[in-house]
Amino acid sequence: MQESHPRVRGPPANGRGLPGLRDTGVNSGVSAGAEPDPAGARSNGCSPEWAEDGVGMAQSREREDAPTYFAGASLSVRWVQGFPSQNVHFVNDHTICYPSGNFVIFINLDTKKKTVLQCINGIVGVVATNVPGEAVAFSDRRLKPVIYIYSFPALTRKSKLKGNILLDYTLLCFSHCGTYLASYSSLPEFELALWNWESNVILCRKSQPGMEVSQMSFNPMNWHQMCLSSSSAVSLWTIERSNQDHHFRMRLVKLPLEDGSLVNETDVLFPTSLRKDLIYGPVLPLSAIAGLVGEEAETFRPKDDIYPLLHPTMHCWTPSSDLYVGCEEGHLLMINAETLKVTVLQKTEEIPLLDEGQLISPFTLVYQKDGMLASGIDGLIYSFTVKDSKYQVKNFLEVDGPVAHLMFSPSYKMLLIQTDKGTVYIYTFGEEPALDKVLEACDGKVMAMDFVTPGTKHFMTLTNSGEVTILWIEDGTCISKILLGTQATALACSPSSLSAVVGTMDGYLYFLDVQNVEFPRVFHRTFLSESPVKILTYDQRGIFLLVGTVDGNIFVIDAKPSNSFQIFGYTETSKDILQISTVSLPASDVVDVLVLSLLWEVGRSRLEFFSLPVMLSQAPPVFSDERGRLKGDFVHKFLYEVEHFLSSAVLGFESDKIYGFCSQVPYICSYLLPEKDHTGTCILKPHQKVQSKQYGSGMICMSSHGLWLLTVAKCGFLFIRDIFSLEVFARCRSHSHQGHGIQCIRMSMDGQHILVNGKDDGTLVYLKWKRLGPNLASEIFEHYQQLTAALNNTLERENEYLAASGVSKHVEQEEEEPAGSSKKLSLDSSQEELGINPNKEISWIQQKREEAIKNEVKMFSQKRKEIKRGIKELSRIIMSMMEENEKVEPIAKLEQQEFCLDLEELERLHDESEEEVAKIRKDVEMHNLAKSYLTELIREECWNSMAVKGRALKCFHIPYVVENFPMKERTEEELQQLKRVVQQKKTEAECLKLRKEIVEVQSATLIKKHHEEDDEEEEDEEKTIKDTSLPNYLLGSLSPDFGADTSLLTNQLELHSREEKINQIILLKDIIYTVKKAFNSEFDAAYKQKEFEIARVKEKNVRIEEIISDLELEEKVWQPVFEDCEQPERALVVEDDEISFQKHVPPWQTPKTEMTTPFGMEQLQRARASDARQRGLMDMMGGVLEVKKEDILRMVIPQPAFMAKADALWSEEERKQFKDYEKKVKELNEERDKYRKSLEAEMKKLQNSIQESTQNFDEHLKRLFERRVKAEMVVNQEEMKINNLVYSLLLDEELSSREQFLNNYLLKKQEEKNKTSEAIQKAREDLDVFKEQHDILVAEDKVLERSFKREFSDVSGHHVDILYKLFKRRPRVHKQKTHTDVNSLVPYGERPGSGKLNKENFLQLMKSMDELDSINNMPEGLDPTVWGHFCITRRAKVENEYKVKQKAAGLQEMTTFLRKRLEDDEAVQREIERVFQELLRLQDEKVKFQVNLTIQILLKQGQVELENFQLILEYSDAILINKNIIEDLNSVIRTQGQKKVASMMESKEVHKGIYQIEWEHKKMEMEMEDLNQKAWDIQMLFFSRDRQKYLNEPNYENLIAIQIGIMEQTINVIDKTHKKNVQNCKKLLKKLGRYSNQKDIANYTLSCNLREELVAVSERQDICNEIGSTLTCEKIAKERYENLLKKQKLTSISKQQAEQISILQAEVERLRMKTFPALIPM
Repeated sequence: MQESHPRVRGPPANGRGLPGLRDTGVNSGVSAGAEPDPAGARSNGCSPEWAEDGVGMAQSREREDAPTYFAGASLSVRWVQGFPSQNVHFVNDHTICYPSGNFVIFINLDTKKKTVLQCINGIVGVVATNVPGEAVAFSDRRLKPVIYIYSFPALTRKSKLKGNILLDYTLLCFSHCGTYLASYSSLPEFELALWNWESNVILCRKSQPGMEVSQMSFNPMNWHQMCLSSSSAVSLWTIERSNQDHHFRMRLVKLPLEDGSLVNETDVLFPTSLRKDLIYGPVLPLSAIAGLVGEEAETFRPKDDIYPLLHPTMHCWTPSSDLYVGCEEGHLLMINAETLKVTVLQKTEEIPLLDEGQLISPFTLVYQKDGMLASGIDGLIYSFTVKDSKYQVKNFLEVDGPVAHLMFSPSYKMLLIQTDKGTVYIYTFGEEPALDKVLEACDGKVMAMDFVTPGTKHFMTLTNSGEVTILWIEDGTCISKILLGTQATALACSPSSLSAVVGTMDGYLYFLDVQNVEFPRVFHRTFLSESPVKILTYDQRGIFLLVGTVDGNIFVIDAKPSNSFQIFGYTETSKDILQISTVSLPASDVVDVLVLSLLWEVGRSRLEFFSLPVMLSQAPPVFSDERGRLKGDFVHKFLYEVEHFLSSAVLGFESDKIYGFCSQVPYICSYLLPEKDHTGTCILKPHQKVQSKQYGSGMICMSSHGLWLLTVAKCGFLFIRDIFSLEVFARCRSHSHQGHGIQCIRMSMDGQHILVNGKDDGTLVYLKWKRLGPNLASEIFEHYQQLTAALNNTLERENEYLAASGVSKHVEQEEEEPAGSSKKLSLDSSQEELGINPNKEISWIQQKREEAIKNEVKMFSQKRKEIKRGIKELSRIIMSMMEENEKVEPIAKLEQQEFCLDLEELERLHDESEEEVAKIRKDVEMHNLAKSYLTELIREECWNSMAVKGRALKCFHIPYVVENFPMKERTEEELQQLKRVVQQKKTEAECLKLRKEIVEVQSATLIKKHHEEDDEEEEDEEKTIKDTSLPNYLLGSLSPDFGADTSLLTNQLELHSREEKINQIILLKDIIYTVKKAFNSEFDAAYKQKEFEIARVKEKNVRIEEIISDLELEEKVWQPVFEDCEQPERALVVEDDEISFQKHVPPWQTPKTEMTTPFGMEQLQRARASDARQRGLMDMMGGVLEVKKEDILRMVIPQPAFMAKADALWSEEERKQFKDYEKKVKELNEERDKYRKSLEAEMKKLQNSIQESTQNFDEHLKRLFERRVKAEMVVNQEEMKINNLVYSLLLDEELSSREQFLNNYLLKKQEEKNKTSEAIQKAREDLDVFKEQHDILVAEDKVLERSFKREFSDVSGHHVDILYKLFKRRPRVHKQKTHTDVNSLVPYGERPGSGKLNKENFLQLMKSMDELDSINNMPEGLDPTVWGHFCITRRAKVENEYKVKQKAAGLQEMTTFLRKRLEDDEAVQREIERVFQELLRLQDEKVKFQVNLTIQILLKQGQVELENFQLILEYSDAILINKNIIEDLNSVIRTQGQKKVASMMESKEVHKGIYQIEWEHKKMEMEMEDLNQKAWDIQMLFFSRDRQKYLNEPNYENLIAIQIGIMEQTINVIDKTHKKNVQNCKKLLKKLGRYSNQKDIANYTLSCNLREELVAVSERQDICNEIGSTLTCEKIAKERYENLLKKQKLTSISKQQAEQISILQAEVERLRMKTFPALIPM
């Protein structure tokens, strides 16, 4: 067996574990076992320096004979401690096992001894055990993992199974017979495999992608059945075997809903409960609607149809092959493995549970007779008694913590209970005490560990929860525990006393007294700082305790308990402290300290070296300042840097060399320290560099004598190196990289014990020297003896102090015994908690700082007072200066900042304000940028992309708003599609036209053979066909009203194909675009008209405003403007008046503004000084050179100067001037009144014009609004048609998807049919071959039996009969009898055995045959040779019978397999037939859908469809007949109806002829009267002279011509006279016009007077009305009363007339129906 060191070989040494087991080192896979340890977790920041170095060792010598010097050194695993994170398994009735890290740990329940089995390839994955075969299977966790199978207790490897799994196995399970092993892997394969591990072959495998499995188990009664469960599903797997072929068959269990009710699921593939839609086509399954055509359509369910199901947690098998399944919701299920029927078990009665517990959800289940045991999260174990479909619950047992796993022993005498933390209990039935704790898990993960030195018999571990455990080094037995009750970080044991220190997250140090390891106690506590403690390190002689905190402070503390752990001070380093290394030699009076930290910014490592004098304890105040900081003059601190990262570094014992472990490169380097002192930082270069042969960041530490370097890394290997050559002379792999390697390592002072703790695998490994060279052993042993001798006095003194302090502490506690004291510490190992003082404490560093501040305040108090007085006086002077500054002139005034004395503070505040302003400005700029970006996106999407922007128009006076249609520009693709469709439609129209012409030409030759009447009828029909065009009600919309071209649209009754529907949609979209475009053009015209109206109103308002200003009226001018909805582009532009804030002037523009302002003021003053001419014009002429007509209203005639005197003093001249003044004033007033009236008339005319024009626009906009409503109606109509077409296309796609899915499903089933057919054929062939072999064996067996007497024919008949009886005799195979109590406990009874057991039974049978073949059983007188031949023949017969029996069992199994394959084939065939039927039904539905079209019809006002149309479409009682029969019957009915109509028309014409004859008769009578009257008139006619002359004169025409000439001359004379009269009239008209103007002026004056008179009259009339109101009211009341009477009378008359009219209408209707009966329209 190969040892751990590659260069050394040697025989294995016997371990100190169980008898018969080998201790062959690490790589052998087996090592001796010992007691478990509760430590098994990771440690952060644990110090690797714990041992003390030797005294006076020959360290400077170089080993030239290194190969021989280190020969024979190797390490071995002594024991392993870890706690189960997976389920614990029984190997046999007295042994359990579980994985931990790289090891599988076996525990003997009787002796509590441990045995370990190491996985050579890394961390152990999953574990499974086979109790009958006592075999253990486990997998490793690596790429392409392997399954190993070992025997127990020999721990020899039986098999190594290699599969195709890429990442990891998640579950392993043995069948009860032990021959088969099932494995399951998750990502990425999700593969279940069945192995025959004895022959290392995979029998069958099956992959189920996405199926996560949490538990897997074989049926104990039938290895052919398996159950796989997860939190969402339960599946049953059946293993079917035919000779050597194995197959998996999976069936999913349908779980109930969360409330326990069963689900009534409908068939997803072929639903039968779908409703029938008689209008919108067939209703298809949801998968077809979703467009699924692949395998996902078989299981597709919409989100609303998915209901939450129960969540299984654990399952167990029953002897009847049923399954019990526990669920998170608290339900218990029973599943029949054959039918998969799920039964929800009901609780019979409520029994009060222990401690008022309540079963929430069973975490684990185990079956027992008539029920099962279940555990929950409350730490209780319940007993379930199941009867039929009900169960009772009883309390069974209570343990500490939630139970994660339950398992019975093979004999069912013991119950294994495993908690979630890893604690393991064994409950033994029928024993007292029944509950035994096998493993006690630690509380949390192990953070640190250290040896209790000297003596090295015990070691301590620390968890992150503050649990400190003391264990025995030989077997890892737990001696005692103490719980600190706080989060801990570090642990260190003192070499100078039996004490230890623990660092916590809150900055406390707890000092433990471990003299009595069974009763450790906390005897001192120190609060260093509020920063968590990261590293604790004692120097080698135990003089100082170095404490490193997270914030970078290193505290130096006296390590002796007798000095009460005095704190000397602290020094400051970098925050990222990784390691503290010390060198404390007995001959030296200083302790050298090396601190490693990282500089992440520059990619370097910093090393700080300083020395602590031993005499520090004698005068501690001298070496530190008042704040506790160590003085640099005494510690001599030096800084070094390394140009790469180091993960660990230690200081050599000569203090001239540093050894470092590189973290980014696989090297271990040594660095020489410079001999001369230096200032600043010194860069160290590697002096010696070797490859570490370890990957990942690691840690390096030194042995106690300083000659060995121990290196560990993430790879999990431990290397021990020579400190001079850095070469490895011993190595060991205790952990693996999957668990992130080794976290910390500790070597005892004598070098014989090594503890290694894993980072994430929770395993603590104890290594011991398997072989160690005599030179190496003597070196470290001598150092150990010298060091213990040097520390002996100190140890005795300190231990005596600890013992004395412990006694005094105990006495004080007994005397005081304070009630409720939180400071009482635990002195008993059984006590679990430590009381902490809840009062707020101040850390030592804070106390030092406060004391320093107090001393400084006390020292400088007088000077502080003087400074305060000076500051007050100075502030008073400055305030007076500031007040004086406020009173001086502005030119002499100082700025406010001139009075600031602290310029630096002012500058700092200014810089802070500038930074804040810059930050705010940047935030505002980013905010504005984001808003601008969003604005651009919105503008581009909603504005720029619109070809027609959306806007509205409002009326001027009425609340009407008309909006246009926002439109985007059509894309090139849409235009191309439209162009293609239009071209295609035109081509189709041309083709149709040509076909019609061809038909007409062909029919022309046939028409000649027919009669002319038929020809005329055909021509009329052709004309009607040519002239037909679809009306609007058939077209389905009013789009032609907007100029849309509908000639290219296909008739709605002819849209059958998909392409026609798509083309129709494109054309309808074009029509919508046309309608919108047409309306938008009208809208744009109206918009321009409104712009024109607003401009015209604005133009007229200018004149109105002038008139209002002239008339000095207070009227407001109405000015219409566009609103935001009418001009939406205004929302994109920010106007100046919208900004409420003042404009920001940048600082660089302020001086420029100040310079330009005075210059502008000066120019303004100059301009005002040079405008004398303008001012003179303003003063004299009012700013104009001529008086305008508009100035009349403002014109004032100046009064004469003499009017200031009295009237009596005026002269005659002055009186004349006064009369002239009054005349001018009167004339001016008249002119003013006249002009004011003209302005008012003009203003009224303008206002009326504005009102009229705006009202006309409102009327136009009202019509446009109606047009908008109609356009929107048309758009909605077209969109409705598009929606119907889209729905039909969608339904067509759904039908196609359904058809494609059914075809795919049919192909899939046909492939399954082919596979099942092949399987049936193969099974039949195998069955025939096997049956032939069976028949041959049976025939051979019969031949052997028949040929028995022939073979012994030479023997006497008596002996032949005796031999034949012996030939039929078979030995009895004695079965191993089990105890009756065992049979009563095991619920499964006798289970079927495996092939291996059958072989063993056959071997036992053949051994029993040896007894029958004995010579003692030979009949008397028989020849021995004959007896020998007989025995051989009988053995051959027995072997043949055994073979026949095996073949018969195989034949039965193959027959069953063939029968199941036939059933599968029949099921697939039925499924195929079902698919064919569904396809036929779907094709019928598709044909119906293509024929039954949905059309849109416009109905007139009042025409509505029937609401109960479903009754019309119900044809359940109809029959199907030929269409021709109906058409013939209709033609007959139509003919008879035409005849009836003709007869009615004839009778109607007869009546009409009678009326016409009567009318003609009356007409003739009236004509006769007219003729008589004319004759009378002729007789009475007057005969004038002109008529007589006409009759008597022969030349009547000449006479008439002469008269005409005379008349023309007369006319000319009259014309001349008329022209003269016209001239006279015109002159008179002008004169009258002037007179009319004068009258108009007079009328105007009279109208003004009339208006005043009318006002007076109206006032008097009001007075009169007020006086006569009473009489008027009486008169009005009387009139109203008379009107009311008249109204009542007229109402009664109208009612009577209405009744008479209704009677007459009824009579008329009756007569009309009698005369013209109604005909049913055809």
